[in-house]
Amino acid sequence: MQFDLRVPIGALFTLYGVLLALYGAFSDHTQYARSLGININLAWGLVLLLFGVGLLWACFRGRARDRGAGSEQGNGGNGVQRR
Repeated sequence: MQFDLRVPIGALFTLYGVLLALYGAFSDHTQYARSLGININLAWGLVLLLFGVGLLWACFRGRARDRGAGSEQGNGGNGVQRR
C-alpha cells in the first residue's frame, strides 16, 4: 500500500472550503459593501471545496483503476507485466 498525498491535501482543502463557504453564506452581508457586494468568502469557499473534492475523487478513481488493472492482467495485482 502506497501513501497518496492527494488524500490529506484533498481533505484539508475540502474542510477549509466547507468552513469558508459556510462563513460566507451565513455571515453579515453588509461587510461586503467594500468589495462591491461580492461575497468573496462564499466564492473562494466553493472553489476550495471543488478543488478538494476533485483531489479526493482523483485519488479514489486512481486506486480503483489500479486495483482493476492488476486483476485483469493476471499477475497478482502488482502492476508488473511479465513477458
